[in-house]
Amino acid sequence: MSLLVVGLSHRSAPVSVLERASLPRDAQTKLLQDTLAAEPAAEAAVLATCNRIELYADVDKFHAGVAELSTLLAQHSGVGLDELTPHLYVHYEDRAVHHLFAVACGLDSMVIGEGQILGQIKDALALGQELHTAGRLLNDLFQQALRVGKRAHSETGIDRAGQSLVTFGLEQFAAGRAVEAWIKEKRALVIGAGSMSSLAAATLARAGAGEIVVANRTPARAERLVQILSQPGPARVDARAVDMAAVPGELARADIVVSCTGATGLVLTVDAVAAALPDRTAPLVLLDLAMPRDIDAAVHGLAGVRFMDIESLAKAAADAPMAADVDQVRTIVCDEVAAFGAAQRAAHITPTVVALRAMAAEVVSSEVTRLEGRLPDLDERQRAEVTRTVRRVVDKLLHAPTVRVKQLASEPGGAGYADALRELFDLDPQTVAAVSRADLNDTDGVGRGRV
Repeated sequence: MSLLVVGLSHRSAPVSVLERASLPRDAQTKLLQDTLAAEPAAEAAVLATCNRIELYADVDKFHAGVAELSTLLAQHSGVGLDELTPHLYVHYEDRAVHHLFAVACGLDSMVIGEGQILGQIKDALALGQELHTAGRLLNDLFQQALRVGKRAHSETGIDRAGQSLVTFGLEQFAAGRAVEAWIKEKRALVIGAGSMSSLAAATLARAGAGEIVVANRTPARAERLVQILSQPGPARVDARAVDMAAVPGELARADIVVSCTGATGLVLTVDAVAAALPDRTAPLVLLDLAMPRDIDAAVHGLAGVRFMDIESLAKAAADAPMAADVDQVRTIVCDEVAAFGAAQRAAHITPTVVALRAMAAEVVSSEVTRLEGRLPDLDERQRAEVTRTVRRVVDKLLHAPTVRVKQLASEPGGAGYADALRELFDLDPQTVAAVSRADLNDTDGVGRGRV
């Protein structure tokens, strides 16, 4: 089996395609279930964010896997395969590992170095575990990606190279001023109460917003966010929750609006925004972080409105200077990819080595039994000593080759050593497979994929 990723992101597809291809959680669930039911895939995980959709799978055939995963993405995204295909990218084996590690470090984000992607990778792994579609390979891969991302942020200055989309967007509006000075005492309206909206609300609170109003279709979630914002501490802010029906009135009072919901249609139309503009003395700042978009792009044409969405943020980020620390992170990614590959290749041969040692133990047991039949006068002490001697001889004969074969298997191109070992010692493939299954079931962890 081999790792394959098929996906599209802000680097490969226009925002118009990305927002149509966005996958809500129920669609992600169905996509994972259908992927696992497909013939080439044994494990699956989906990473779906506002600017990327990627399907990871452990497949037994490359071309069939690419065709199947591409078709499934088209079916579940609602974008026709012919239209989607030109925007898809494919990574295989080590390149797929390299891609996810780079994503985890923020190297593939619109804003280089942003850390929110780590939470999204964690969510992707959790969903795969919950649905039992993530087996050993994808559990190992995503958990290692999280560690690599954290290492990049702790060992380098990648955080200086970029920020979260929320912070970056606010910096664009501040236009060279400190965000705190620009936002001080402003009234903010946050539409949505999910992870991105919560991040936006927390960022606004830390920056010194005078008031934050949270609107959400589920009032309980808005209330929970408001409770967090209202807790005593340096980031405490006056906050209140409102129904979505109250948004037009709050829009007229707000200085800054950040919207990020899971809605499939527009949340703020150009007419709704226009109705909130009369009698304003300062521009209305609108930041749309949703995919698909929440705010009608036609608001660009309204006087008295400053507007940024995912597309305009991507253009601004392309012009942002990259810190020297990015090269350091790239080195970390390359080193970690090599280490991950070596560990996976070494793990691949372990069931064969275990099966070989099990076969040797059976040979020892059989020969000791045969010896007891031929020498019935041996006492208990003598039999025990003979058994220990035979076992020591076998262990010593097997020690050097099994240690060396693990070392060789961990090197690039070492996958064939397991086959060679099975061939040389005439090991039963079913026995090796049984060891693999037992090892997989004994492994600590959560959901596992098909074996």
